[in-house]
Amino acid sequence: MRQLTEEETKVVFEKLAGYIGRNISYLVDNKENPHVFRLQKDRVYYVPENVAKLATCVARPNLMSLGICLGKFTKTGKFRLHVTALSVLAEHAKYKIWIKPNGEMPFLYGNHVLKAHVGKMSDDIPEHAGVIVFAMNDTPLGFGVSAKSTGEARNLQPTAIVAFRQADIGEYLRDEDTLFT
Repeated sequence: MRQLTEEETKVVFEKLAGYIGRNISYLVDNKENPHVFRLQKDRVYYVPENVAKLATCVARPNLMSLGICLGKFTKTGKFRLHVTALSVLAEHAKYKIWIKPNGEMPFLYGNHVLKAHVGKMSDDIPEHAGVIVFAMNDTPLGFGVSAKSTGEARNLQPTAIVAFRQADIGEYLRDEDTLFT
């Protein structure tokens, strides 16, 4: 387990900023509960600082996971967020979409968010911005990218896609064999 390099940190922060914007400072500058970013086997973890210090006693081959897995680096050097980062993203989300109960199951089965399933959405969501998808009771279900801005989405047909799904909590069941390998 090691610290991220400057280039790796820049790539991770750019990806996170697409979903939480300037709220990324809350992840880094939390004085009462400091956290750090660590890299282990191409995966980036968000770890409490005191736990990261204790983890230095464990040999790298013996360490499987630590803290919250935010995502992993691909072989080409790009960073891909995992569904395990949902708790961190939902807490500091900039743009949100709430879906009706009849739209929860299609979303959790891996489909995109349709206009007919949207209960409410944040104002002034731009096109192709990172959004967090919630159930109407404020339970985070996943995240994705907005297909249209809020103004354009109001005038869409009920079958039109409002947000493209990137990850949802249904992946814990669908991909349980490969999620942490």
